[in-house]
Amino acid sequence: MKKREGDFSVSYSGVAESVCRTGQKKYAKFGEAFGITVNVFICLTNFGACVVYIVFTGTNMWEVVEYYTDLGWDVRIYMCFMTIPIIFITWIRNLKLLAPVSVVAGIVQLASIIVVFYYIFQDPLPPVSSVPAFGSWSRLPLFFGTAVFAFEGIPLVLPIQKEMGRPWDFKGWTGILNTGMVLITVIYVSMGFYGYLSFGEEIGGSITQNLPKDDVLAQVVKILLVMAIFGNYAMAFYVPISIIWPPLSKHAARYTNNLLAAELMFRTFMVLVTLLLAVAIPKIDLVISLVGAVSGTFLALIFPPLLEYITYAPNISKINLTKQIAILIFGAISFATGTYAAVLAIVQEFSD
Repeated sequence: MKKREGDFSVSYSGVAESVCRTGQKKYAKFGEAFGITVNVFICLTNFGACVVYIVFTGTNMWEVVEYYTDLGWDVRIYMCFMTIPIIFITWIRNLKLLAPVSVVAGIVQLASIIVVFYYIFQDPLPPVSSVPAFGSWSRLPLFFGTAVFAFEGIPLVLPIQKEMGRPWDFKGWTGILNTGMVLITVIYVSMGFYGYLSFGEEIGGSITQNLPKDDVLAQVVKILLVMAIFGNYAMAFYVPISIIWPPLSKHAARYTNNLLAAELMFRTFMVLVTLLLAVAIPKIDLVISLVGAVSGTFLALIFPPLLEYITYAPNISKINLTKQIAILIFGAISFATGTYAAVLAIVQEFSD
């Protein structure tokens, strides 16, 4: 697209529109609709992440407070309390002001991961044969939804590259993207493998649920992670708001002269929407699987091959066409089975 258009909108939806507009004429009329569709799924993914964050913060605070007190409150009450500071954090409208919050959150999370590994390896690990190597086939779609949710960050790839001082360092076998993803994959696989080996079938939807409740350090880690998640929520929340609010503000201007107050009310309303969804499904593992299967699959596996096909059609090699069809089929199957499995698991969870 850069070769065709030079300086163009470096965003996922912008690429979708440009691909349709510069490809074959029959696709030009779908450009705007394709861009809007991409934005819809980006919003679903990020709002879904916000729901996960509320469940995480509420669950961890519930575990800490209930251990030291006799309140006996439901975890949903803690989610409501955690939403109060989140509302004020989401009132920060400038991404530059959110950047330091995100950096601090990243440092806290890295330190917490080290502490979690400390608890995993605190006692000698049992032999690998002590736990099943593979679960049931029926739960494979749930795993896939979780994996897609964990890795899905496509909307951020192009903007990050654009803001880099040396954007050419982003690509390549040893570029920033590949290097970063390899490191993250190692952390994910290590945490999953050794965490499951250490805690076995008792492992929770979040591994922090398996940390010893009578250990002060473990409780401090949970509180620090809750504070870090506030920053993650704000960053995830910023993306869909930056997509939804600009067109809404044009309509709001007809009814009020105070657009700032209107925007803050809208931000508060959307935070409360994520709270309601979190309260409705307070199971972090199931929410992650559902969000990954529904929206993450489209952004990561369905839209990219469609965009590549439209870009190069009709002069496209059979090898590339076969690759795109294979990815599309895999994405469609993953979406259907992952969504069905997640919804079924949620229904079973709350019908028992």
